[in-house]
Amino acid sequence: MEMLERKKHWENIFRIKDTRQVSWYQQKPETSLHIIELLELPQNAKIIDAGCGDGYLPDFLIQKGYSNITLVDIADHALNSIKERLGKNKIEYINADITNFVSIKKFDVWHDRAVFHFLNSEKDILKYVDTVNKHVKKGGFLIIGTFSNNGPTQCSGLDVHQYSEVQLTERFESTFNKIRCFSEDHRTPSGGSQNFLFCVFKKK
Repeated sequence: MEMLERKKHWENIFRIKDTRQVSWYQQKPETSLHIIELLELPQNAKIIDAGCGDGYLPDFLIQKGYSNITLVDIADHALNSIKERLGKNKIEYINADITNFVSIKKFDVWHDRAVFHFLNSEKDILKYVDTVNKHVKKGGFLIIGTFSNNGPTQCSGLDVHQYSEVQLTERFESTFNKIRCFSEDHRTPSGGSQNFLFCVFKKK
């Protein structure tokens, strides 16, 4: 799927759907918050949520005192929902396709839950990996959650790319060391279950 097609698709999702009912919805992103807390970061650490949607991670990061948060999403509708909720305080909002994202910042943490697995072409996967490599500082962290080999093959009307621990590690091992990986079942609002693979990496 080309960039303009991706943008049209996701703008439409966030425009017409109640995202409290979509499969990826979390009232509180417990797993992501727990991982970030374990990293013992200073509260001025630069944290980016890549493909944030209109999720609630920034709400809880602000509550915990983090003061340098960047949110990136391809859909203006998603970012506008967060702006209505939280305003601009402590948050930088960037409307961009994550494979084409550019910033002068070097981040302490790059967080991605349920974005990377939507990239299916080798070209887009390599662009994403290169983008992460360029924007995470030495000693910084990559937190990434994708559908595992036991997860769905489609989501939101799109094919997804499933990953094993080995496959996900191989994508980033040239510049990141793996800290840990684990699988987790996410319970959807409709009562279904999706198996995720979470991996935490540290920049060499």
